[in-house]
Formats: sequence, C-alpha cells, structure tokens
Amino acid sequence: MKQTVVLYPGDGVGHVVPMLELAKVFLKHGYDVTVVLLESPFKSGDSDSGSAVVERLAASNPSISFHLLPPIPAPDLASFGKHPFLLILQLLVQYNERLESFLCSIPRERLHSLVIDMFCVAAIDVCAKLGVPVYTFFASGVSALSVLTQIPPLLADRQTGLKEMGDTPLEFLGVPPMPASHLIKEMLEHPEDELCKAITKGWERNTETMGVLVNSFESLESRAVQALRDPLCVPGKVLPPIYCVGPLVGGGTEAVERHECLRWLDAQPEQSVVFLCFGSKGSFSAEQLKAIAVGLEKSGQRFLWVMRTPPTTQDVSKYFEKRAEPNLDALLPDGFVERTKDRGFIVTSWAPQVDVLRHPATGAFVTHCGWNSTLESVAAGVPMLCWPLYAEQMMNKVFMTEDMGVGVELEGYNSGFVEAEEMEAKVRLVMDSEEGRQLRARSAARKKEAEAALEEGGSSRAAFVQFLSDVQNLGEKSRVK
Repeated sequence: MKQTVVLYPGDGVGHVVPMLELAKVFLKHGYDVTVVLLESPFKSGDSDSGSAVVERLAASNPSISFHLLPPIPAPDLASFGKHPFLLILQLLVQYNERLESFLCSIPRERLHSLVIDMFCVAAIDVCAKLGVPVYTFFASGVSALSVLTQIPPLLADRQTGLKEMGDTPLEFLGVPPMPASHLIKEMLEHPEDELCKAITKGWERNTETMGVLVNSFESLESRAVQALRDPLCVPGKVLPPIYCVGPLVGGGTEAVERHECLRWLDAQPEQSVVFLCFGSKGSFSAEQLKAIAVGLEKSGQRFLWVMRTPPTTQDVSKYFEKRAEPNLDALLPDGFVERTKDRGFIVTSWAPQVDVLRHPATGAFVTHCGWNSTLESVAAGVPMLCWPLYAEQMMNKVFMTEDMGVGVELEGYNSGFVEAEEMEAKVRLVMDSEEGRQLRARSAARKKEAEAALEEGGSSRAAFVQFLSDVQNLGEKSRVK
C-alpha cells in the first residue's frame, strides 16, 4: 500500500513552485503526493480562481494530486487596517479546520506526513491533535534559516527595535557578520510591534516541527548547516534535524514553441548576455528604469531585460494586483530601444527564467536575490549581480557575496537607488575583467557541487533518504507506545 504525503505550500507562486519540485522527489521514492492549496485572499480582476489554478497545475503535473480547501469568505482588506501579511496569518489559522477535515479523509495508516511551508506553521496544531508527523519545508536557504532561528532570543532581551542599530553588524552562528539593516524589514521594529511579534513567532515555530527540509545543498552553506546542529545555536532549545535536499529547481519549460527571447539568445555568442529579472513582485520607479538603461547602454554588453511597469501606488492592497505591460517609449531614454536593438532584448511580461539561465549565451544575472532565483543561477553556473529588494533578500546578498562567492553587489540598493554609473561598472566587472573571470570560475564550481549533491550517493540524495528513515522510525516508536 502506497503512503500519501501531503504538502501544504500556502499562498504565492514563490512557495508553490519549489514545493512542486519537492513533490517530484517524493514521487521518485514511491509515495503518492497531494498538494493542498488555498484560494488566494487577494484578488485582482484578471487573476485566476483557485480552481483554475488547480486545473492548470494538475494539467502540467499529472502525477501529483491537488486539493483546494473550501474557501473562507474573502476578507475586506481595506477595512482590515493592518499589514496584509497579518491577514494571511489570520486566515491560515482559520483554514486549520478545513485542513483537519481533509487530513481525516485519508486513512491514518496511509498518511505518511504533512510537510508545511515556512508560513503555514498554524498547521502544526492540527498535526499535534491528529498525531500526524509534521515537517517544515523552508523554501529559502540554510543561512537565512540560521539567522531567523537566532533572532527571537535576540529580540526577547531587547527593550527597543533593531532599526536604530542601522548598519551595525550583528554576529550570528554560521554566517558572516550581518548588518542589522539587512534583516527582514518588519523584524527591525519594536519587539512589541504586532507584525514584528507575529513574524518572530512564525520563525520560532518553523523549528518546532519534527525536522526541516531545506531547498539547498550542504556544501553551498556548510557553515550554516553546522550552526543549526550546534547546541549553542539557540541556548536551551533543541533544534530538529535539518535536511538539505536541494537544489530543487524546475526542469525548464517544454512549450511547443520556444519563447522568442530564447530564440534571440540562440543568435548570441556564448556567455555574452547579461540577464536582468527581478521576480514576480520586483519593480522600479521610472527614474530607476532610466538609470538601468543608461548603465546597460554605456557598458556596451548584450542584455536580456525582463521589465515591469512601475507601481502606481504605495497602497498595500494593490501589491497583489497584476500590472499592465510597460510602455517602453515612455519609460526608457529617448532612442534607447532603437540604439540597442542589435544587442538588447526586452521582455515586457514573463520569461522562462530557468531556460534563460541554462542557455549557453547567458553570462551574468542581475537578480533581486530571491532564493529560487539564486538557486536557479547557482545550478546553471551563472554569476550574479545582487540587487536585493525585500523580504530576506538583503540577507541572501550577504551570503551570496561573502560566503558562497557567486555574486557581487550593486551598491545603492540599500538607499533605494542604483546609479547608472554603478550599473555600467559592475556589468563591465562581471563580464570583462579578471575579477569577473574568477567569479565565473567559482560559479562554475558551485554548479558542479550542485550536480554532485543530487547524484546517486550525493549529499542531498542521502539527506532525503535519511529523512524518510527518520519518519519511519518515528512511526514505529509511536506504534510501540
């Protein structure tokens, strides 16, 4: 009898995509997998319903089952009056009853475990009630997990927020000194601030499951892995096992017709193109877009740029809405598109990022340092120019540039504006200097390490087998009781 693993990725494409890659690993080991999804509470007029998302995912992943939890009445974000993330956390608690009903529909002897996303920690209470093994899937890196695990005790002793420390470096086990300003923005507020408390409690609960599966590989972040196994990491708290099972990176698209940007790359020399893409939520002011364009043009390098329309408002409820395609003539310097048409290609919607990074013509990646993008670039052996924007991305920038040796920073990100001269200088450095050559060599070496981790006998394969063994042993112990 096959056992069923239930995966619970919460809301957001950046969390669903790596969870689907984890699902494929379970499938290879002979398990049935069901992915539980939620109806997104944030709807724009042109976004898909939850059922439409499920249908699309099921069509492209026929071996995986999908289950959409019955929706909770959509809240009114305008009257909520608080940060939307607090609303998401509140909704996830309310979804526990529906999650419990679904888990109870699976015969207990068939239910292997529930693997929850880093933000779905409310589900731990359901598993405790039902006696179901529960594990965290941490979709960022081990280094970020190490820092976030050590922050709650740091905040517990403080009477003031960390914001006033500015760039003062903080010491955490397993990572380079971290400027206080580079922590997740909401955690810099006063420790009694509602959002700061909620996020801090969430990170604490991430390590209150029976183990943490991390989308990374041990040699990429070995210091951080050792730190999380050190009893001194969080004094007085025994942390669960950490299993590095990555890099879990999609296999690229298998579209009938290749994206036009890939066809353009086919005509470019090897490692000659700078690829710029800033994630599904990354966007810049019109002024910043012009500075990027000027820097790219002056660098003389080929480029492939995924561009989004600048946000029209700071209203948090609009953060989740789709934006219209950008008007290039209005946003870019006069004549830029015409002058660079022989060496530049601009995509105004979506580009197949994994395929672009794996393309032989791609030589560097200007990235927001989201963990999925970082891993995709590491797995492709492409060096990065780091321009972090939000969440844990500034922390990732520190790890990428100082620990992993796969990126250089674009100065100005922390003050909110990168000058054209900086863009030009760093593009030239990575593409056409001795330092850039060394960076490419380190990136190529990391790619080989990533491949080795996933091979038979590799560290990530061994970690996943260990995880399965530990779940089995846990089950046998509970049956003996």
